[in-house]
Amino acid sequence: MTENSQDFLMDAATVTAAAAAGGTFFTTFDYIILAVLLGAAIWWLYSSKKENKKDEILLNQYSIQPASPIQLTENSFIKKLKSSGRSLVVFYGSQTGTGEEFAGRLAKEGIRYRLKGMVADPEECDMEELTKLKEIPNSLAVFCLATYGEGDPTDNCVDFYDWVRNSDPDLTGLNYAVFGLGNKTYEHYNAVAIVMDKRLEELGASRVCELGLGDDDANIEDDFITWKDKFWPAVCEKFNIENTGEEELTRQFNLVTYAPGEIETNKIYTGEIARLHSLQIQRPPYDAKNPFLAQIKVNKELHKGGDRSCLHVEFDISDSKMRYETGDHIGVYPINSMELVERLGQLTDTDIDEVFSLINTDQESTKKNPFPCPTSYRTALSHYVEITALPRTHILRELAEYCSDEEDKKMLILMATNSQEGKALYHSYVVDACRNIIHILEDIKSCKPALNHLCELLPRLQPRYYSISSSPKLYPDTVHITAVVVQYETPTGRINNGVTTTWLANLKPEVGKSLPKVPVYIRKSQFRLPLQTQTPIVMVGPGTGLAPFRGFIQERAHARANGKEAGENILYFGCRSREHDYIYREELEEYEKNGDVQLNLAFSRDQKQKVYVTHLLEKKMDQLWDVIGTKNGHFYVCGDAKNMAVDVRNILLKAFQEKGGKTEAEAQQFLKKLESMKKYSADVWS
Repeated sequence: MTENSQDFLMDAATVTAAAAAGGTFFTTFDYIILAVLLGAAIWWLYSSKKENKKDEILLNQYSIQPASPIQLTENSFIKKLKSSGRSLVVFYGSQTGTGEEFAGRLAKEGIRYRLKGMVADPEECDMEELTKLKEIPNSLAVFCLATYGEGDPTDNCVDFYDWVRNSDPDLTGLNYAVFGLGNKTYEHYNAVAIVMDKRLEELGASRVCELGLGDDDANIEDDFITWKDKFWPAVCEKFNIENTGEEELTRQFNLVTYAPGEIETNKIYTGEIARLHSLQIQRPPYDAKNPFLAQIKVNKELHKGGDRSCLHVEFDISDSKMRYETGDHIGVYPINSMELVERLGQLTDTDIDEVFSLINTDQESTKKNPFPCPTSYRTALSHYVEITALPRTHILRELAEYCSDEEDKKMLILMATNSQEGKALYHSYVVDACRNIIHILEDIKSCKPALNHLCELLPRLQPRYYSISSSPKLYPDTVHITAVVVQYETPTGRINNGVTTTWLANLKPEVGKSLPKVPVYIRKSQFRLPLQTQTPIVMVGPGTGLAPFRGFIQERAHARANGKEAGENILYFGCRSREHDYIYREELEEYEKNGDVQLNLAFSRDQKQKVYVTHLLEKKMDQLWDVIGTKNGHFYVCGDAKNMAVDVRNILLKAFQEKGGKTEAEAQQFLKKLESMKKYSADVWS
């Protein structure tokens, strides 16, 4: 009861009592009024007490709980090195997993030189601590850095790369070495590694070994081994240490197996990339570690004959809150062939439905498992392990220990060496013959490795990226891709199939059945239309290189239909046959009829003399110079990097010289300027 309510009640009672005692003080009407007031006071007091009681109950039920302790990830690699007595740290910038694999191999080999090593992801470390690495005696930082796109760093290395390039930390006393992973068919071959190596030296760091450059178009494994043969002697000389001569074939992960029912089913990973149940309970935002399970609404064949298949697939992203722009890529997480998965189980005499975990023996490592654990071998081989990739030499070396036949063992060990004979044998037996791990175990019958060890050794299954072949202006809720189904016969007579396209080819929507679902996410690209719709563009995209340009044309046609001025849209497209593999023919011809695109078509096998898009370009050099040199237009090329894109670039340089009046040096400089201004863009692959 409040103080005011008590006073009010006492006053009302006093007046009533006085009236009763006096007899002549009030009329009957006054008594009635006073009685009503007294009743109202009693009711108000009762209600007030009731409300106070309710508030008290609510307050008792509601209590301020202390906040849960925030789990901070230790990002100090210096602390980890010091606490574990290590002096070697190997950082990786990796988009497909190869850079991470090479980093792991270097760190593991450090034991042979009494340099205990650690692998580190720049994205998970405070990289400004590089200035403190000199505090650790005989310390060394190695960088295995891949380049992708137009000279771009990998996603996990962007911040570190920008920090090194755009700030001026004092790295005096830092010992370093850099190995780059690139592809010579690309214009900016190993740009990230080259820039990083030079910049570290400029900031005062000491280079221990010359820059290594790996070419994935040739034999990057050979390049890496050759560089290592220079790297380790240079390290020994720098720190005055010696090779112990001991070959360490120690396991990085310990195996833990579980009896049936030992672990609850809902605690076993079934294909999730990171968070348990993330594919069953979907939560945005969606990215590489949390893909969206998109329904396939359309999956149709684009070719009308011939011996090849090309798919047009439409993914429904309407419930994802994901947005894309014309020119972006979509990452698709595939599933390995179940036939191959079961075959690997047979070759290793393993029950692939057994549940297991692989636990890192290195307590300081941020990577506790090679992939989400616990899981079954079936799931690991289906979702997490790359079983169709050509195994690298370090895997062959480990496999040798499982051979019961001495000759088989010698052969595998030889292929893992850096000798000329070993390199030649590896190239012919593995690379030229396209033998994956299954083929090797089939052909070397005395080799019976433990499947859990293979799961540790084989690289992670990576998402496959496809240029989006639609415009969000027309299709905001779906993403379209255009993909050739990969299939070829190997020199050993086997049929190898592309992992993702073969899988997608079987995911056809059927009437009366649930739509098939695929884990996807959007990866942003720099492959963009000009901001001004009136800017003219030239697009060169033979085969499935047409994919992003289908989106470009859709977007330009949409702008024109909505009253905007649209510049020239000139497309160069080529394929084998007009009748068989002229994809999106009806669409393109309708756009041409409406004035939305100028088509330049090359059908290489429709006549005796083969004709390619490059032949058409050479005949139109006047137009090329007019669009690019006079009208300030944009030029795009998409498709094969090894031959087509190189030829197209050379034709452009020729046009700049012959039609633009530039010298060879001026033409080169002009093209570089166009690239820097994003007026010349390439989305190519080898």
